[in-house]
Amino acid sequence: MSIMNSFVNDISNVSPAEASRLAHYNKRATITSREIQTAVRLLLPGELAKHAVSEGTKAVTKYTSSK
Repeated sequence: MSIMNSFVNDISNVSPAEASRLAHYNKRATITSREIQTAVRLLLPGELAKHAVSEGTKAVTKYTSSK
């Protein structure tokens, strides 16, 4: 369980930093879902990245539709 906790904490810290870098490279002031998805794809290997992006998109859609 400790390994999973460390993994989630690490991804939670590294993903926003990577997304920020991507926004800066593209001369954008705002981090959009595109930067977040690209950061996740860069940080996680293959199938894991696909599932993470899919579940993230599903969560945002569910949140948006519940408002």
